[in-house]
Amino acid sequence: MTAQAIGPLFTDLYELTMGASYHQHGLVSDATFSLFVRNYPPHRNYFVAAGLEAILNELEGFRFSGSDIDYLKRTALFSDRFLAYLKDLRFSGEVFAMPEGTIFFPGEPVLEITAPIIEAQILEPFLLNTIGLSSMIATKSARCIHAAGNRPLIDFSLRRTQGTDAGLKVARSSYLAGFMATSNVLAGKTYGIPVSGTMAHSYVTAFNSESEAFSAYSRTFPDNSIFLIDTYDTLEGARQAAAVAREMKKTGHSLVGVRLDSGNMAELSRNVRKILDEAGLSEVKIFASGGFDEYKISAIIADGACIDAFGVGTKVGVSADAPYLNIVYKMVKFGGRNVRKLSSGKATLAGEKQVFRETDTDGRYLKDTVGLRSETMPKAAALLEPVMTAGRCLRPHPTLSAIRDRFKANFACLNDRFKSLDTPPAYPVALSPKLETLQTES
Repeated sequence: MTAQAIGPLFTDLYELTMGASYHQHGLVSDATFSLFVRNYPPHRNYFVAAGLEAILNELEGFRFSGSDIDYLKRTALFSDRFLAYLKDLRFSGEVFAMPEGTIFFPGEPVLEITAPIIEAQILEPFLLNTIGLSSMIATKSARCIHAAGNRPLIDFSLRRTQGTDAGLKVARSSYLAGFMATSNVLAGKTYGIPVSGTMAHSYVTAFNSESEAFSAYSRTFPDNSIFLIDTYDTLEGARQAAAVAREMKKTGHSLVGVRLDSGNMAELSRNVRKILDEAGLSEVKIFASGGFDEYKISAIIADGACIDAFGVGTKVGVSADAPYLNIVYKMVKFGGRNVRKLSSGKATLAGEKQVFRETDTDGRYLKDTVGLRSETMPKAAALLEPVMTAGRCLRPHPTLSAIRDRFKANFACLNDRFKSLDTPPAYPVALSPKLETLQTES
């Protein structure tokens, strides 16, 4: 199952007014636009490409509905001739893109679109919104995965993500980057992501005691129970959970785990681990939630926490420390003429491009080169692939599991020094001599 189509009105007004003027003045040639991130947010040194599948699905179904045309007519901004053009408009262009799960760096086009200029222009907000959010969250999630080591992470962000669409994209992007599961049931249905959850404090307080709450839950879910133990007193909650777990064993069932959601979790987890182990429950896992991101995960592990898995919510779901990417979509070629922008601090590179990645004999990344699409570099892999021609996808979308595998392989090839959470060194990215020469000619 895929997410519902957005539609071409998911755009800024000036995209349509520019389109109307292009149409009036006969500017209908093909244009190439390049989508890239200008620079890093604080403490970042790589990005994870995500969102391409949603882009391609939207482009294949791109069309203005009758109600869209009626609405635009009511704005009194557009001629009947232009509205008639929009009524029959379909995306007819080509797309080159990095596959989802690919690691990329600032200045590298993650996607390039070539299409008649009106088609390519209208798509700008949708492309930036979709790739920007998905890649931002996949990057944040990758940092959490690195910080957690081999400990599983679960997406708990739904109630804090900024809108229903964001809730779905966060679940998909975090799973793409290696999260084990999500609490978001619709994301589970839509994307085939495993779903996971425990209980809320309200469940515990609905019963007369923790012991009664835990016993009731264990009878409902005898093989899938995780008890939330910090509603009143965490250590006493652990003792109550252990007592119920021993009763479960008598009937051939096992408690999966207990969850901490507050307090000094490093110290509490060590004490809870001791309580469980002394009760003969060494197999019961300790889960933790409550304001986790890569920084808190790293700190609590360094403090000797006995935590087996983390529920990660708000700070990842909104990428709290870096809540946006400086992602842009700029025209680099029009009507066969290479074009560039020279604005101070916002200059762009003309020409259709390719990103080439060199690796050592073990496949570890050495450096990237942004060059012309027409170039070849025998010792380097070309990262941008043709994925759509004449408005149609060239191949079926990879499964989300396959994208996870691609990311895992990509991430393993990035040296750990570039994964530092604080002050990572800059990964080397250069321009090819031919691309540099083109800039002086444009």
